[in-house]
Amino acid sequence: MKILTSFSVIKMSEGLRLSYTYTEINEDGVAINNNVQESRFIVQDELKNSSNNIMTYIENNFLK
Repeated sequence: MKILTSFSVIKMSEGLRLSYTYTEINEDGVAINNNVQESRFIVQDELKNSSNNIMTYIENNFLK
C-alpha cells in the first residue's frame, strides 16, 4: 500500500507540475520504501482547475 505523505503544485513555464512523496508499506505494516518522490505535469482540466483554485485561495487569503 502507498501512503501519500506530501504534495505540491508548482507553476512552471511548461504548465503546472504535481510533485508528491509517499511511503510504501507491505501487508505486515513494514515500510519497504520511504520518502519516494515522483512528479508529473497536470494534463487533466479538472485537476488544473482545482490546483488553480487552491493557488488563488492562498494568494487572496494569505499573501495580501
